Amino acid sequence: MKKEKSLLVICLLVLQLFCSSLLAQVNKKGMNEQHRPQVHFSPQANWINDPNGMVYYKGIYHLFFQYHPYSSVWGPMHWGHATSKDLVHWKRLPIAIYPDSIGTIFSGSAVVDKNNTSGFGKNGQVPLVAIFTQHDTIGEKAGRNNFQNQSISYSLDEGKSWIKYAANPVIKNPGLRDFRDPKVMWYEQQKKWVMSLSANNHVEFYSSPDLKNWIKESDFGEGRGAHGGGWECPDLIAFDDNGKQRWVLIVNLNPGAPNGGSGTQYFVGDFDGKTFTSNQKDTRWLDYGPDDYAGITWSNTGKRKIFLGWMSNWNYANQVPTDPWRNAMTIPRELKLQHIGNDIFITSQPVSELSAIQSPPVITQNLKVTKSLAIAGKTGTLKFPCSINLDAAAIKDFTMVLSNEIGEELLIGYDAKQNQYFIDRTKSGKIDFQKNFAARHVAPRLIDNAAMKISLVIDVSSVELFADDGLTVMTSIFFPNKPYNQIHIQSAGGILIKKLEYIQLKSIWP
Repeated sequence: MKKEKSLLVICLLVLQLFCSSLLAQVNKKGMNEQHRPQVHFSPQANWINDPNGMVYYKGIYHLFFQYHPYSSVWGPMHWGHATSKDLVHWKRLPIAIYPDSIGTIFSGSAVVDKNNTSGFGKNGQVPLVAIFTQHDTIGEKAGRNNFQNQSISYSLDEGKSWIKYAANPVIKNPGLRDFRDPKVMWYEQQKKWVMSLSANNHVEFYSSPDLKNWIKESDFGEGRGAHGGGWECPDLIAFDDNGKQRWVLIVNLNPGAPNGGSGTQYFVGDFDGKTFTSNQKDTRWLDYGPDDYAGITWSNTGKRKIFLGWMSNWNYANQVPTDPWRNAMTIPRELKLQHIGNDIFITSQPVSELSAIQSPPVITQNLKVTKSLAIAGKTGTLKFPCSINLDAAAIKDFTMVLSNEIGEELLIGYDAKQNQYFIDRTKSGKIDFQKNFAARHVAPRLIDNAAMKISLVIDVSSVELFADDGLTVMTSIFFPNKPYNQIHIQSAGGILIKKLEYIQLKSIWP
C-alpha cells in the first residue's frame, strides 16, 4: 500500500506540472467559441462541475469549483479557483487545491474563521478554512466502503494559497460509500461550527469548536422529500423572516429531479444547533429545469443569501457539444422567503449586480399579441445575450420562440390548461449527443395571481426563467448550429402584454 501511495504522489506531481503548462497555453485563447457562455462563468478549458468553497471576504467573492484540468470529461477532481468583486466579472486563478495521497478533492465549502477557532491564524491573521471531501480512488477500486473522508486546508493570504492540515482527514468515514460534500457554517447561538454532510440517502449534521474535531449531532431525510437518487451537496442556511429565524436545508439529488436526472430540492424548517426539523410534507424544488445542480450559497454574506448552481445535468454533462471547455455555472441568484397562505417558499432572482452589464432597456407597453408577433419590430435589432421581462395582464397561453434561419427553435412559455411553464428544446439545434436531451420540460405555477410576470436571462446557449418573482424557476441549456437571431411571441387566443422590456447584456469577458 505504501508503494502505491508513493507512486500516486509522483503521478500527481507530474500532473501538476502538466496542468500548469496547459493552463499557460489556454490563457492565450479567446472566449468567443461557438456556444461559449457570455454572461456565465465557465473555465477557459476542460471540465467543470460543482461550485465549491464559495466565501466572501474583504470585498471579494471566491468561487472554487470541481475541475479536471487536463480533460473535458470528468476525472480526478481538483479545486479550481476564480474571484469576483461584483458576482458578474470573474478573474480565473491557478488551481487552489490539488489531490494528494489521501485522495482527489471532491466538493465542499469554505469559511472565514474570524475568531481563529482553528488556531491556524498567526500574528493576527484571519484564516480562511476550506472543508472538503477527499476521494480515495485506490480504495474505491479495491471495493472498500470508507474511501470518502473529510479534510481541511487553510489560507493565510486571503485565499491566494492553501496549506493542507497535517492531521487530515478530520472526519473519517464510518463505512458509507457515499459520505461527502461538507457545507460548514458558524452557529452563533452556541459558538460552534455546524457541518451538513451528505450520507447516501440523508443529511448528517456534525459540530465542532475548532474545525478540526467533530462530533455527529443528528441526521435528517430518510423518507422525506425526493429520493430518486442519492442526496448530495446539502446547505443549511438561516433567513430573517420579519424578526423570526427560519432555517432552510437545500439538498441536491441525482437522479430523481422533476424533469429527469439532477435537481435541487429544499426543506423549510427549524434548527436548534443539533437537529433540523421540518413539517413540510410536499417536495419543493429550487429550480424545475434540467440544468441547475449541486448549488449552494456563499458564506459570510450576512443576511443576503446568494446561490450558485452548476448549469448542467449528469444525464449528458460529459457529452455536451462544446470545446475546449465543458459546462458552466448559473447566474448567481439571491434567495428570499415568500409566504403563500400558511406555507413558506423560497424565491430565486438574478442578483442585482447583473445591472453592471445591462444596456439601457427598450420598453414597449400594452402590446397586443394575436397569433404571432416578432419582437424585433418593437425592440430593434436583437442581440444575444439579453434579458427579457414580460408582464401579462391576465393568465393566457403564450409561447416565446427563439429561432434562427435554419429552422432551429427553442420554445418558452405557459400552458394555462396545465397551469405549467415550459421550455421545449426538441428542435433547438444539436440534440443527438444524448437520447434524453431533446425534450419539453415543465414546471408548475405556484401562485394564483391574476397577472403574470416572467423574467428571462438568455445567453448564447442557455436560458434561465424566473416566473412570478422567482417563485418558479427553470434553467435549460441548448446548442443551436447557428446562433438564434429572432424572437416571436405566439398566442392562439391572444394575450395582452402590459410591459415588455428587452435589455441587451454585455459579455463579461474582455
